[in-house]
Amino acid sequence: MKLYAAIDLHSNNSVLVILDEADRMVLQRRLPNNLERIREALCPYGEQIEGIAVESTYNWYWLVDGLMDAGYRVHLVNTAAVKQYEGLKHKEDVDDARWLAHLLRLGILPVGYICPKEARGVRDLMRKRNQLVGQRSRQILSIENVLSRDTGGRASANEIKRWQEKEVDQLALTESSRLAVKSNLAVMHCLNEQIERLEAEILKKAKLRPDYQGLLTVSGVGKVLALTIALETGEVSRFATVGDFSSYCRCVGSEHLSNGKKKGSGNVKNGNKVPGMGLGRSGELRRALRAGGQALLPTQVRQDDARGSDQGSGTQAGPSLLPRDARSGAV
Repeated sequence: MKLYAAIDLHSNNSVLVILDEADRMVLQRRLPNNLERIREALCPYGEQIEGIAVESTYNWYWLVDGLMDAGYRVHLVNTAAVKQYEGLKHKEDVDDARWLAHLLRLGILPVGYICPKEARGVRDLMRKRNQLVGQRSRQILSIENVLSRDTGGRASANEIKRWQEKEVDQLALTESSRLAVKSNLAVMHCLNEQIERLEAEILKKAKLRPDYQGLLTVSGVGKVLALTIALETGEVSRFATVGDFSSYCRCVGSEHLSNGKKKGSGNVKNGNKVPGMGLGRSGELRRALRAGGQALLPTQVRQDDARGSDQGSGTQAGPSLLPRDARSGAV
């Protein structure tokens, strides 16, 4: 008899459900997040289990890896695509797990990509780098806001990245504002150090696969950005068409039409924004996308183009707030 299992994964426990070919409940159990306990619960059913559906939550690595190492066929569920009927008056964790097992039995379970374990560590380092880059951008934007508010002037992001405390002392700021800018600078320099450390480790560990070497020929794409796109995309062969990959990158619009009128939109966040943002900011691809229609371009890129900036949000250069000799000495 064929059996179908599903696990509703939480932060500290998991709900395991096993159904048979007639959708009858064979097992229902809430277990702590302990791999050995979950394996023990599955063991009596062994080779009868056709597959195990696991929710793609933030903490799925240990469970999926452990079950795959034990020889089970694991399906990582695309949770955004498995919504149940919203008219249900009562629903709990067992119902969620049972629904996943039911879809698995029918062969219509929406699944996600399981990144190979050996590539996952480098990909997560890249994601940590991107997180720190975002935090560095917030420090720069905070400095720009103080300058605009207190002086009416502006400074480019590249100029701010070169500043030290002596440059801040030359700005026409109040004592409190000067201290605030110095605090932002200190955090920014610390982030720079950690970003460079992560980049060095990433470039040492990761090698760009032959099928992604072409990325390096695209204007504006260097080794780090190429590796980001490659690691976030995984096996590009899993996308049947260019349109599927564009959708995965969140580079397509979403609308629901009825009688020629827009009645709403779908889940525009479905997919992975990282490779699309990287590709959208490269010069040659941007021109190619523009030739095919502005709708393919990420919103921020279109806004940057409208402003005439090629560096993105918060990097437009205005009149420098530093004396010329101070600027030249900081280069």
